[in-house]
Amino acid sequence: MYAAERHREIVAAVRQHDRVTVQELAGRLSVTPETIRRDLSELEQRGLLRRTHGGAVRVERTSYVSPVTDAERQNLNAAEKTAIAREALAHVEDDSTIAIDAGTSTIKLAELIGPERRLTVVTYSLVVATVLAGHPHVSVHLLGGRVVANSRSAVGPWTEELVDRVTLDTAFLSVDGVNVRHGITTHNIDEASIKAKLMKAARSTVVLADSTKFGREEFGRIAALSEVDTILTNEGVDLDHVHDVRESGANVTIVPV
Repeated sequence: MYAAERHREIVAAVRQHDRVTVQELAGRLSVTPETIRRDLSELEQRGLLRRTHGGAVRVERTSYVSPVTDAERQNLNAAEKTAIAREALAHVEDDSTIAIDAGTSTIKLAELIGPERRLTVVTYSLVVATVLAGHPHVSVHLLGGRVVANSRSAVGPWTEELVDRVTLDTAFLSVDGVNVRHGITTHNIDEASIKAKLMKAARSTVVLADSTKFGREEFGRIAALSEVDTILTNEGVDLDHVHDVRESGANVTIVPV
């Protein structure tokens, strides 16, 4: 069992039972107590639980929070993300209803949408909403919820309930991992739920994922690759990973930088 899988199981157990022991987890996951202790240390550092003598207990907030700020993420692989966003722009049809999530690549997509475009945009990103709010022909619908400072986005039950009330033509999503075994994933479990609901509300899904995301898996699972219509990535991506993703049912477009 991979570490990410163990972490999902451990967090789920803590959520369900409020308290778990090292011995219980080691038996359930068929690993050594030492491995469980290392897992608990990492999960505590991420704010997912609190370690106790011989185990761990639930904390109020149980979701991954990246230590990297939104501004810092914007500067990572900036040229690649801009190229991917330009390709994504070709998938934005006039007079359509689209969702744009809170990722750095999708924020770049929002920045490329011209003021002359006629669109309805659904987003839980405060940044995307701000970028598009001044466009005279773009109707922006900001989904409310608990605001996450790092990503400047809204998450939680309120956000998810609002997604259930809409239908979309296309959902534009950014992800942290593209992996044949676990599909598309993200580091934040709260955002994973919202992204999954946006996919279900949309007729088609376009994923923006730079080459560093291929082969990776993160904590929050969004969907299987077979549920994704198109993945846009940049040249330099591992072609073996691309082949495997295509075999799983998703179309992959590689764009030059």
